[in-house]
Amino acid sequence: MKKRIVVLGASGCIGQQTLDVIAQHPDLYELAGISVGHNIAFLEAFLKENPVENVCVIEEKDCESLRQRYPDIRFHCGQNGLDDIAALDNVDVLFNAIQGFDGLTPTLSAINKGTDVAIANKESLIAAGELVVRLAREKHVNLIPIDSEHSAIFQCMNGYDYADVKRLIITASGGAFRDLSREQLTSVTAADALKHPKWSMGNKITIDSASMMNKGFEIIEAHVLFDMPYEKIETVIHPESIIHSLVEFNDHSLLAEMAVADMRVAIQYALSYPRKIANSTQTLDLCKLGSLNFRPMDTRRFPLVDLAYQAGKKGGNMPAILNGANEVAVDSFLVGHCRFLDIEKINFAVCAKGEEIYKKDCELEDIVFANSWASQQAQTMIDELGR
Repeated sequence: MKKRIVVLGASGCIGQQTLDVIAQHPDLYELAGISVGHNIAFLEAFLKENPVENVCVIEEKDCESLRQRYPDIRFHCGQNGLDDIAALDNVDVLFNAIQGFDGLTPTLSAINKGTDVAIANKESLIAAGELVVRLAREKHVNLIPIDSEHSAIFQCMNGYDYADVKRLIITASGGAFRDLSREQLTSVTAADALKHPKWSMGNKITIDSASMMNKGFEIIEAHVLFDMPYEKIETVIHPESIIHSLVEFNDHSLLAEMAVADMRVAIQYALSYPRKIANSTQTLDLCKLGSLNFRPMDTRRFPLVDLAYQAGKKGGNMPAILNGANEVAVDSFLVGHCRFLDIEKINFAVCAKGEEIYKKDCELEDIVFANSWASQQAQTMIDELGR
C-alpha cells in the first residue's frame, strides 16, 4: 500500500528534492497535498505533469484564481490553510520543509491528527521543541529528522538504548567562510555567503551555515530530538561533509553515517523509514575519497555556536528569542540592510535584552510572543544601523 505524503514548502530547495524522491518511487508514495507559498509559476508547471489533491498558497487572490482554473483540486490559503492541509485525513507522513516560524503550527496540527512528521522545519524544534516532542509522545507519532546531521544520529542510535550513549558528535562543513579570518568577514557579501562548498540548500540555511548559527541550532535540535544533555553534544569541523554525524557509546566505540553530500539521502530515509531503499544518488567511492579531515570547532571564530548553547541551556522561550532575532538578521543581510557580522551582534543583543521577557515554563502562545518580540527588536536594531 502506498504511503500518502503531504509536502509543505514544496517549491523550496528541500521541497523540490523531496518531490524528486517521491517521483522516483511511484509504487511506494502518493502525493496527497503540497504547499508552495507565493511560487505560483512553480505550482502551475508542477500541476501540468503531476496529480495532487490538495494545494496551499499564501494569498487569497491566488487561491481564488486557482480554484477557478483547477476545479478538481482543493485549494487552501494562508496560515490556516497550512494547518488544514497538515491535518488532512488519510495521510501517512507530513513532510514539513517550510522555512521559518510559520512551519510550527502545521507541525503541531499534523501531530494532533496522529500523522507522522518528517521535519525539515528547524524552527519547530528550535523555538518550541519541548512542546513538539511532548505532543508527539502523547500522540504516539514518529518525529523523523531531515537534516543530514540529525538523520545520521537517528540512524546510528536506532536500536540502542539512549542511556548507552556517551556523546553525540555533529559535523560541520564550515560553510562558505570557514577559512576566512574575522577581519576578512567584515567585507563579505550575501553572494559570497551563498557559495556553499558542499550542500545545495535554501538561502536562509546557507547563510546560517556561513555564520555557524545553523550548527548552533542543530545543537538545540539534537538536545530536543534525542533527549540528550548539552554536555553530551559536541561539534567538529569536517570539510569533506562525508560523515554527517557520529554517536559515541559508553564503551568508546563510535558509529557514523557516511554518504555523499546530497539531501535526498536523508529525505528518502525519512519517507521510507524504517526501510532503506535504492535511490539515484552517487555511491561513495572510499578509495577515490582518500582521506577525511576534522578540526575542533573554534567558538571564538564562530561565537554563535556558544550563543546557541547558552540559549538552549536556559531553555523556556530563549531559543524562540534567538530564532526570531536570527530570522530577521539573516533576511536583512540577504537584501543588503546589514553586514555579515551584524548578524552576530543582533543575535547577542536581542538575547541579552530577552532576559526582560524570559519565561521558563512556556505554552504555545508564550513561544509565539517571544519569537515575534525578538523579530521586532532585531528589526529596530537594523533600522538604527541604516540611519
